Amino acid sequence: MSNEQKKFLSKIKKNKLLIVSLQFLIVFLFLFTWQVLSDKKIINPFIFSSPKKIVETILSLHQNYQLFSHILTTLFETLVAFSLGITLGFVIAILLYEFKTLAKIIDPFLTMLNSLPKVALGPIIIIWTGANAKSIIVMALFINLIISIITIYNGFLNTDTYKIKLLKSFKASKLQILTTAVIPASYQTIISSLKINISMSLIGVITGEFLVSKKGIGYLIIYGTQVFNLNIVMSGIIILIFISFILYEFMNLLEKRLLKEK
Repeated sequence: MSNEQKKFLSKIKKNKLLIVSLQFLIVFLFLFTWQVLSDKKIINPFIFSSPKKIVETILSLHQNYQLFSHILTTLFETLVAFSLGITLGFVIAILLYEFKTLAKIIDPFLTMLNSLPKVALGPIIIIWTGANAKSIIVMALFINLIISIITIYNGFLNTDTYKIKLLKSFKASKLQILTTAVIPASYQTIISSLKINISMSLIGVITGEFLVSKKGIGYLIIYGTQVFNLNIVMSGIIILIFISFILYEFMNLLEKRLLKEK
């Protein structure tokens, strides 16, 4: 490795270190300012809570054997909704791509369903599936599925037409064109869809837990609101931020691995 390459790699590492350091500094300054304002009663500690009280509340939930139960419930529902959403979205996108007439028929309905506030469907979903985890997963599925279909389908449509014409000139079948040209060309779009889907799944699960749940982070936030315990509410929000961060990093690692294998 030449000196120029070493300097270049060193510069990249320093830049990454600087970015991470600044991110931690921003978080630290935010939490420190929040705690000081709460201690000095500049903001109402009962309404806005404080980092210290949030930590104490999270520790209390952990000691009462409730914390991991709520976290695991939310994660399980999110992963189930994510798996179903990305699988169904991929299959339906393929069907729409292969059957153009079907795509034209379905397109306005997809647009309407995508713009429809999914919370409005909550009462109907509860009646259909019952007041249980199924309704939460279905709610999350409604939120992530339409976006997955539209994203992956648009990725298929953006495939280079010259490649498709070339394969057709060699008498390639529809399946061969799909597997050798369309899907590989949409690889990045599919991966992006995974990242969107996981976040939409989490949003859907929390929305469902707000409506009907006896366990989960969404339930924890609603319970804190009902008993007017803002420490529990803020603790739930902070835990959700950590869950979102972990899921985001997991999808980043998956993206790097899939692109490396490609």
